[in-house]
Amino acid sequence: MSATPILQVRGLTKTFGGVLALNAVSFDLMEGELLGVIGPNGSGKTTLVNCISGFVRAGAGKVLYKGLDITHWRPHRIVRLGLARTFQMVRPFYRLPAFKNMIIPLYSPRVKALAGGKFGAREAVALDLLEEVGFERDSHVAYKVASVLPQGYLKRLELAKAIALQPDLIILDELFSGLSLAEVGSIVPIIEKLRGEGRTIIMIEHRLKELFKISDRVMVLNFGMKIADGPPAAVMENDEVKRAYLGSED
Repeated sequence: MSATPILQVRGLTKTFGGVLALNAVSFDLMEGELLGVIGPNGSGKTTLVNCISGFVRAGAGKVLYKGLDITHWRPHRIVRLGLARTFQMVRPFYRLPAFKNMIIPLYSPRVKALAGGKFGAREAVALDLLEEVGFERDSHVAYKVASVLPQGYLKRLELAKAIALQPDLIILDELFSGLSLAEVGSIVPIIEKLRGEGRTIIMIEHRLKELFKISDRVMVLNFGMKIADGPPAAVMENDEVKRAYLGSED
């Protein structure tokens, strides 16, 4: 892990119809770090990554990525810099086969630039990427339209589309949601491989046991505010975190 921040968030604030979804959230993310972001439902986790990735416009504060102020950039510009994400609710092209879903990110300006304009046979690359996230090479699953795939494969497809963009920072929004323990166990090595390749990762998760095993650090949000930030074990001993998750006896 580098001591250089790849992402700096300063006082990020967002309201929706008078409801304060994010309240002056600040943190740094180091290159090569895996940061878990947790908190009760409605605590602002997805709003935070939506603001970082350009899908929601922040009301106040700044987002610096690789030293550039990207606070009000559109998502396609942010992706070109090397920040990609998955979505909690999967977003495939349902009428296309799984491998055809992969062709689309492979035509992105970022991928073209990194490949020097010569990427080779994209269908072969698409199948390789799907195999990397657990699509069996000798099966027909990769050729099935996305609308008939079970949730486990749709989550893998979501991850593969993000990986195809060759990001330096990847945000995973509840990647484990809806998956069995066996499915989660098979995806964890993929995340560890991404880390081994030097990727920086933010994971929003409710599956705390699995998240804590792979996180360097955990940040906790509650009612849009950051209430704790540190090693997983220390964070869960925090009294304010316990109250957020378990409630107060008062």
